[in-house]
Amino acid sequence: MSKAQQSASPKAGGVADAMSALILAVLLAALDQTIVSTALPRIAEDLNGFDDIAWVSAAYLLASTAVTPLWGKLGDMFGRKRLYLASTSIFLIASVACGLARNLPELIGARVLQGVGGGMIVLTFALVGDIVAPSERGRYQGMFGSVYGVASIVGPLLGGVFTDQLSWRWAFLVNLPVGIIALAIAARALPAATRGAKARIDYLGATILAAIATGLVLVTSFGERWGWGSPAIVGLIIATVALTVALVPVERRAAAPVLPPAMLASRTVVFSSLIGFFANAAMFSVLVYLPTYLQIVHGVSATLSGIHMLPLVAGLVVSQSLAGRWAAHVDRLRAILLVGLLANLAGLLLLGTIGAATNTLVLSVYFLITGVGIGMVPMVVLTTVQNSVPTADLGAASAVVTFARSIGAAFGVAVFGTLLNTGFADRTHGLATAGGFDAARPDTIGRLPADLRDTALDAFDHATATGYLWIAPTLAVGILLALFLKPARKTAETPRTPEPDPAKDAVPAV
Repeated sequence: MSKAQQSASPKAGGVADAMSALILAVLLAALDQTIVSTALPRIAEDLNGFDDIAWVSAAYLLASTAVTPLWGKLGDMFGRKRLYLASTSIFLIASVACGLARNLPELIGARVLQGVGGGMIVLTFALVGDIVAPSERGRYQGMFGSVYGVASIVGPLLGGVFTDQLSWRWAFLVNLPVGIIALAIAARALPAATRGAKARIDYLGATILAAIATGLVLVTSFGERWGWGSPAIVGLIIATVALTVALVPVERRAAAPVLPPAMLASRTVVFSSLIGFFANAAMFSVLVYLPTYLQIVHGVSATLSGIHMLPLVAGLVVSQSLAGRWAAHVDRLRAILLVGLLANLAGLLLLGTIGAATNTLVLSVYFLITGVGIGMVPMVVLTTVQNSVPTADLGAASAVVTFARSIGAAFGVAVFGTLLNTGFADRTHGLATAGGFDAARPDTIGRLPADLRDTALDAFDHATATGYLWIAPTLAVGILLALFLKPARKTAETPRTPEPDPAKDAVPAV
């Protein structure tokens, strides 16, 4: 740790306060996603926008993914504390705008702004590197993973209470009191902002990277809805690939690249980011669709589906905590990732056998194994990358991993949703559509006559299980990458990677 970093770091007694502020920020973002997903049907009804309701989630994901690399780089250049305070403030202002939205376009616009403020997450992850020693990063990053696990259960419960008892608007307004507390603690307890090397902002690289993120999110979020072979999706894929090719020479010439080429040449950074991508794809296919499966196939309420998911969250929280502690030993990082990925793969294969006849105890065991696997990977990946780069590049490195994980989450949800909907529609093709049943909407199964309902439930059951079997190979790829991963053997401060000569190689700021 450099002298400048030591002087900026909080005293030992202040680490707890600083971490409290960061954990509250992660809680804000995690709860926002899970609460809002529960409230979407009521939002669509109240704002008369069922056809475009998907944009409420997609708008946030688009904006947050697009700005993640820029927030990370700006934090390296201008100090993470001030940007953390700014991004959190933007998030809270946008939350109020969402809660007061009078129509769907206003809500979607406010969600875009909220996604921009969501850059506080990558700053949060990077700030851990400023606050604690490299050997302790895994333990503290593990706390964030536990927060996500708890939010995946508490969020839907709160969303149901707000929607049924109060108003869906509280799904957004609840962010305000929590966020104000986080800001008050952060302003006092976070280390003073330190500026990095002075350089012109890489506007061109940031714009291209944001466009790539936009293309990826739109393809994964709307590929099924618009048609995978439609001109819009094909055009987006071609444009995204072309922009990705163009990004490399642009970043090589930039004075302060938002995505440093030297970092992308690191096997540790690239392999860890890809592992994070595949792990998040599997994780979100589980967290998003298992509650739906429980509600439709097993007929439980939204509240009870959350209770049924408790073994998964318990496995996630415990394994996250243990993995964080084990990650203090650098030579264990690859083993932790392999064990986690193998457990996650086993969990998906077990979920591929579930059905209406699977009793609660067996489901709980399957959920527990899956949760253990989910919990051991994400934050260990982040710790592996942070330990492999200089402190001056922590923000950019954290942004690379966060970016990969965000795209992985969108990819997992989109692909699993396509598999589920296609499988369900194929198996219910011959069912009568009288009474309001729609094969494109499994929630309408209850409208079928009793003699046809069992057939539809069996179809949804098989489609869900088959979807998890198709997702499982992504984790097999992650396991292969982990076998060749070589975590940095030293976690001490290393010199910052030299920047290109601005006078010689810089591209003009746009």
